[in-house]
Amino acid sequence: MTAVSRSLLPGSTLMLNTDFVNLKSYENKNADVLALTEKKGGMHMLYVSELHKSYRTGSRTYEVLKGVSLNVEKGEFVAVMGPSGSGKSTLLNCISCFIPYESGLITLSGEKLSGLSEEALAKVRNEKLGFVFQDFMLLDGLTVRENILLPRIIHGEVTADGEKNADRLLKLFGIDAIRDKYPAEISGGEKQRTAVARALINNPLLILADEPTGNLDSRSSRAVIDSFMEARHSLDATIFMVTYDSFAASFCDRVIILKDGTVFRTLENKGSRPEFQGQLLNMIKEMSGDDI
Repeated sequence: MTAVSRSLLPGSTLMLNTDFVNLKSYENKNADVLALTEKKGGMHMLYVSELHKSYRTGSRTYEVLKGVSLNVEKGEFVAVMGPSGSGKSTLLNCISCFIPYESGLITLSGEKLSGLSEEALAKVRNEKLGFVFQDFMLLDGLTVRENILLPRIIHGEVTADGEKNADRLLKLFGIDAIRDKYPAEISGGEKQRTAVARALINNPLLILADEPTGNLDSRSSRAVIDSFMEARHSLDATIFMVTYDSFAASFCDRVIILKDGTVFRTLENKGSRPEFQGQLLNMIKEMSGDDI
């Protein structure tokens, strides 16, 4: 197995910290939020309530998120859309615990994510969240198979079961034939399918996808969306995706529309994919001429 540095490429948000703390010290702190996150029949996989986030530039304060509330259930595929500046990326970064927020509540399967140490957050990101980025974030010096195993390598747990899981994901997403190739030798669609497989290697509670089809042509975009659908079908994966792409969003169970830092509307997919895409396009037109 290729050795991997503990420092990651600039701009990446995957944590490479292998010295994780014992999390029992904060487990009790989550007891007071369980009642808020419980639903009939179980627990919300992702629960966001009254989230507020602002940025300060000089003497001016810009409120980006203005009381956003939403939830995602286990096995759901949910997208967030909205005009530029609506707060989509800020919301995703808050859920990922990459940036702090002023007030509100975020829980992952009932666990409160605020107030954790950096070590505890690293454990959450590496074990309970899977990330798919627009720019793939593959390591050039690793093969496709090694990139998929990267979260396990980071955690020092490349077991026989882990390698077996990687091989299963390679076959599931149709990239077994390129397992020994390097990122420079494969297409954009193949890179993104590799990234989806990497996001699933630790069986995370939630996959967070940031514009996963943004840099791809239509054929490659469809292949990536098919990978998400297969992950849902075969692995019962839960996916939360930020996107501008109405085609990609039309495969989702629900689409949450953000505008000016608030939830403008939530659309449910109750018909065919083309019909749902039509609803999304009509919603775009309705939003005062703003383009998503």
